[in-house]
Amino acid sequence: MSEQIIEVRGLTKKFKNITAVNNLDLNVYRGDVFGFLGPNGAGKSTTIRMLLSLIKPTSGSIKIFGYSIKEKREEILRKVGAIVEKPDFYLYLSAYKNLEIFGKLSGADVSKKKIMEMLELVGLSKRANSKVKTYSHGMKQRLGLAQALLHDPELIILDEPTTGLDPQGMKEIRELILYLSRTKNKTVFLSSHILREVELIATRMIIINKGSAQVEGTVNDLLNMDKLTVTFEVDKIDTAKTIIQDSAWKEKLVSSTNRELSFELIYNDIPALNKFFVENGFSVSSIIPVRSLENFFLKITEGNGK
Repeated sequence: MSEQIIEVRGLTKKFKNITAVNNLDLNVYRGDVFGFLGPNGAGKSTTIRMLLSLIKPTSGSIKIFGYSIKEKREEILRKVGAIVEKPDFYLYLSAYKNLEIFGKLSGADVSKKKIMEMLELVGLSKRANSKVKTYSHGMKQRLGLAQALLHDPELIILDEPTTGLDPQGMKEIRELILYLSRTKNKTVFLSSHILREVELIATRMIIINKGSAQVEGTVNDLLNMDKLTVTFEVDKIDTAKTIIQDSAWKEKLVSSTNRELSFELIYNDIPALNKFFVENGFSVSSIIPVRSLENFFLKITEGNGK
């Protein structure tokens, strides 16, 4: 296992009679794109604020880079970049000037080259000298990312970074996150309600509900725990139906049409069933598995929310 970047144990936050985060454990390792998922009110933003030392936990511990956030706060935060909810800027200044100011405040390299590199990275270099008040909400989100990256952090914490972006903008942010993780070896902690986006880029994830962890692990392992619907398009469909009815696969068949047979399978069943069709003389035109993070998320949160 690689180096642990975030280690949370027994994290709890109470606001009077409300427990926003309840005995939460989580583990983030170097190079992870870590998906932090949960329905509204699950405690995601409260957890992020505790990770960034913006609010104090009621109990529990937070270690980042192996050190307690209580004991090494300034040292830790110098290596962290973050967007928490909606980023704020000086609206009557240009994007370039905003980054110059924030860079000086953080002690980062604020050379013109560095600032323009960050604006280019988030697709705003052509609007570097435009006042931020002329920016759309999505452009402000991009500028927030540039701000978070300006001091070259090792850990990047993003709270809903694609809010307000169109599909092309979401794709660009997704590609940027993958670039930061795979090419720059950055660790990304990503809170998002857009589950498809997380499924496409996360390596590991946790789902929380009512302040408590429900599942944590690699995205592939968690999704493969669950059954999925797999549709096989085969020739000689009537003969195929008959063969299936006389086989052990009969119990897994859930529906059929005049071209397709759909089965409820675990991931490892797929090649076995494909082999069964081929060995019985059928030509398989397509295999379409339907397995989504959204389905898994709803199953976990609804199953534990009653």
